Amino acid sequence: MVSEIRRYRLEDDAVVAEAVRESINELQPWMPWCHPGYSIEESRSWLQVQVPAFDEGVAFEFAIVSADGHYLGGCGLNQIDRINKRANLGYWVRSSATRRGVATAAVRAIRDWAFDHTDLIRLEIVIVVGNLASHGVAEKAGAVREGTLHRRLVLHGTVHDATMFSLTRP
Repeated sequence: MVSEIRRYRLEDDAVVAEAVRESINELQPWMPWCHPGYSIEESRSWLQVQVPAFDEGVAFEFAIVSADGHYLGGCGLNQIDRINKRANLGYWVRSSATRRGVATAAVRAIRDWAFDHTDLIRLEIVIVVGNLASHGVAEKAGAVREGTLHRRLVLHGTVHDATMFSLTRP
């Protein structure tokens, strides 16, 4: 499936909420923001922060869309550390678009965007140890597995070990 990334727009609120609701069973175990009652209001509130954050350079969130503009998921750079020139890279794809290379293409696209448009030298992908699909995406996108971070992430009140992957500027 051919996909691309583009900046989020405030009017993406309904398509984001719909994609999250479609994907609750697959996303909730791995995404701290995901829950069965996820609403368009939550999507709208998130976008109202993320759209200006992009212009301010504090986070760079992108919609993943198909060639015909259908919303497939999201990816972004956040937790930007300007001193050490690194950021967290995250991604998710709606359930109806998984297993088609969409997430892998998005990770590669955001890596290329970051290294072309920012001074970041390191992108970190931190994934709960049990999230094998996301591990596969990171590996297929060319990220280097650096090791296990013990008790690194808290999801829905439970502490988890995580795997650290990185993409670095050539």
